[in-house]
Amino acid sequence: MTMAHDHDRRDCLAMFAKLSEYLDNELDEMTCKDIENHARACIPCKACLETLRQTIGLCRSLAPDEKPVPEAFSNRLKTLIQKMSREKTTA
Repeated sequence: MTMAHDHDRRDCLAMFAKLSEYLDNELDEMTCKDIENHARACIPCKACLETLRQTIGLCRSLAPDEKPVPEAFSNRLKTLIQKMSREKTTA
């Protein structure tokens, strides 16, 4: 099953590249509004945003004695995701 989109996939990739900063409240108001408007109009992106939001909530609810993900791993993962996003945008 395919879903029809009335917008360019690059809009989705651009939103995806900014989700972490969006959820961490690190973006300016206009960029946040752009992401929110896109997510309202794009069901797959809305699902991605909500899933990531739920995942963050679950991670934050871990017991205090749980060991956090090492910062070096977290930074490596974020860099990899950004690289993949850039590669898909230029493809």
